Amino acid sequence: MVDSQIRRRGVTDLDVLEAMERVPRHEFVPKEFKSQSYADRPLPIGHGQTISQPYIVALMTELLQLRSTDRVLEIGTGSGYQAAILSEIVAEVYTIEIVEALALEAAERLERLGYTNVHTLHADGYYGWEEHAPFDAIIVTAAPDHIPQPLVQQLKDGAKLVLPVGPPGGYQTLWEVTKTGQEVTKRNVTNVLFVPLTGEH
Repeated sequence: MVDSQIRRRGVTDLDVLEAMERVPRHEFVPKEFKSQSYADRPLPIGHGQTISQPYIVALMTELLQLRSTDRVLEIGTGSGYQAAILSEIVAEVYTIEIVEALALEAAERLERLGYTNVHTLHADGYYGWEEHAPFDAIIVTAAPDHIPQPLVQQLKDGAKLVLPVGPPGGYQTLWEVTKTGQEVTKRNVTNVLFVPLTGEH
């Protein structure tokens, strides 16, 4: 998977590549899809949610430009796969999931697999996790229709927010948002398709 789908498509960050090699993706996929665990496409995980395709996980993780001392916020825990990838690279991962059943399953799975530096919360991720802010990086794995200001506010100076933005099932763009002092710069990375970020916004 890593050689044919990720390296070949231009991901070069060694920490990201090694994390993708170490994390057992099949542990995060429902049993009826186990045989497709390492295919380069998203897979259903129930409750209308998906586990993202491996290339997109690697690309978004690389865009964050992570360091081993970082504290990272993830919005949209899902199965816990992205959180596990992050936990292999950084010091602490804080991850929020709005679907309670998925939040509970992911917390149990991450604990069972030994990802002790991942902290899970069942809540609306649009508002971030202010108690633990500011963060060195924030990643959103579902698409809001605009960039959530609470997340921008919870970035450290110089930190990046990587997220898809766009309407459900429509044209979505992956954005790299960088906060420098009071200035926020945005870079359009590529076209993507994610499930919508749900909640009362």
